[in-house]
Amino acid sequence: MKAKINLITILTNDITRMTQFYRDVIGFTVSGESPNNVEFESEGVRFAICSREIMSEITGNHYSFLEEKKGQSFELAFPCDSPEDVEKTYKGLIGKGATTIKAPAQMPWGQTTAFFADPDGNIHEIFC
Repeated sequence: MKAKINLITILTNDITRMTQFYRDVIGFTVSGESPNNVEFESEGVRFAICSREIMSEITGNHYSFLEEKKGQSFELAFPCDSPEDVEKTYKGLIGKGATTIKAPAQMPWGQTTAFFADPDGNIHEIFC
């Protein structure tokens, strides 16, 4: 095994809603699709959405994949070109249906960052 991430998969109970969000709100292009899995075009790292049910079936690990999750367990971060781009992108995401978490602000480490959530409540950031 190489210590390299090749694929990030978000697990969900609602493939349709999450696909629409990542396609229509975030702007990913679907590159492959089945009833239980959708893969998007993404430079550098493959990105997919998969149903919890199918992962439970194929791994035989029903507890881990079907158990109700609580709290944030991961975050995706999307780069922007400038603080103005963060502001514009944030307004666009919220206008298309992303849930507002925190408007753009200067972070203590010097980046301009904003936070939003997808339909399953996963909080992500945009930054520059």
